[in-house]
Amino acid sequence: MNLPNPLIPGFNPDPSCVLVDGTYYLVTSSFEYLPGLPIYRSTDFVTWEHIGNVATWEEQAGIGHSPAGAGVWAPTIRHHKGRFHVIVSVTASPRGCVVFTADDPAGPWSDGISIDGIVGIDPDLAWDETGAAYVTYSALELDGVKQVGFHGIRQARVELDAGKVLEQPRSLWSGTGLVAPEAPHLYRRDGYWYLFIAEGGTGSGHSVSVARGRSIEGPFEGAPDNPVLSASGRHLPVQCTGHADLVPGPHGTDVLVLLGTRQAGAASPLGRETYVTAVEWADGWPQPAPVDLRPRPEPVDEHFGFTDDRALADPGWLAVGRIPAEVASGGERPGHLTIRATSGGIDAFRPDFVGRRQRHLKSLFETTIDPADGRGGLGLRFSEDFTIALIAERTPSGTGTRVTARACLPTLTQKSAAELAGGPVLLRLETDTPPPGTTPWSPNGDLIRLTAVDATGTETRLAEFDGRFWSVETAAPFTGRVVGMFAEHGTVHFSDFRYHGKGLS
Repeated sequence: MNLPNPLIPGFNPDPSCVLVDGTYYLVTSSFEYLPGLPIYRSTDFVTWEHIGNVATWEEQAGIGHSPAGAGVWAPTIRHHKGRFHVIVSVTASPRGCVVFTADDPAGPWSDGISIDGIVGIDPDLAWDETGAAYVTYSALELDGVKQVGFHGIRQARVELDAGKVLEQPRSLWSGTGLVAPEAPHLYRRDGYWYLFIAEGGTGSGHSVSVARGRSIEGPFEGAPDNPVLSASGRHLPVQCTGHADLVPGPHGTDVLVLLGTRQAGAASPLGRETYVTAVEWADGWPQPAPVDLRPRPEPVDEHFGFTDDRALADPGWLAVGRIPAEVASGGERPGHLTIRATSGGIDAFRPDFVGRRQRHLKSLFETTIDPADGRGGLGLRFSEDFTIALIAERTPSGTGTRVTARACLPTLTQKSAAELAGGPVLLRLETDTPPPGTTPWSPNGDLIRLTAVDATGTETRLAEFDGRFWSVETAAPFTGRVVGMFAEHGTVHFSDFRYHGKGLS
């Protein structure tokens, strides 16, 4: 199987995929960001297009007050009787377990129906031979985002249109005894129902285990070689592999789409990404291949000019707890995107910030800012506690621009500054892999360089940071890097935004 890996790069965890009439549709988690639940489409399993998002306004997701790392967790996408369904748990929100529906996965999607009685995460949706709907989920107790306790995999028959559980949830199967049984998915094949789950935690111990039974309600018998897939303790290029969904592949064999991480030095800066691996079957049990890294060599170059109010129409733009159009506007100043500081800078709980996923280990982000009426710039966010920013503001004399490089950790803030001549300046945030010769066990991460360029083209390097502090291992285990534009005082205007990915390696 010669499919690209990562399949969907950057912050795209907990994938679920469905094949409908020769076309694949895939959804991933989005946590505190909006729009939520990105939908990707492909006809060949190689080229994927981001066609839309399920949650395109805050009320659908109900995450206006969800803290970083909470919000929209682990969706499942399925197709039944001509309709697409996405079921998801929304943590730290009154929405709970929600089912969205649409005739076209590009949207629009319904407002969503909450299912009372499903208390847990990672819901799966399946229909038995009679057409009855079942929700299978991980019975995890949460206090906000704090895990109180796992109670295994449970299941209940439900009435979707009414949002009702029709029976007391039953315990189904809880894996091999590894920690955190979660991410259940059910499939009917050759007279059996197969139950795939994740266990071992979403970090280095993440694994895929399988059980089967004759009824969707069990009992289930575990595979003799569980876990059937894990990178734990192995020197593999893709780590933390788990949370898998089974789908027919493009070449006649089954594949698993699943999450994994790739490292730059000793850190995973891009967060959990979507990967794919082939599945063979032996004696009625799946045998997934280890997840390989097959980077595509071609670069990606995206350039956004802000000419009108459709400046943020591309579905890849993100904001925290709000949709991007509530944070920034195009057309207010001709040829610019305008952001007003109403909630705070990139390190605020609900920042005045719009950004895009970092998808390459070697990447470059640029924007040109006019700070004549305020203070703002270009920033990298893992959460409000882990940020990096280039901040531009006019000097007191009004004849130049002061640019400050600022790196923030929960107990540390580091700054450096320079004054540039003239008005608008170009801000650049560049990431690179560790220098040649860095050993795999080195504590270093990738390199993050911050540069400002004045109107004459003169470049000023302000700072260089070790990226391990803005990675999954240190900053936030669930999300990934999002880089974009922000305002922290007054009003700032941006004339363009560029993302260049220098290959996926």
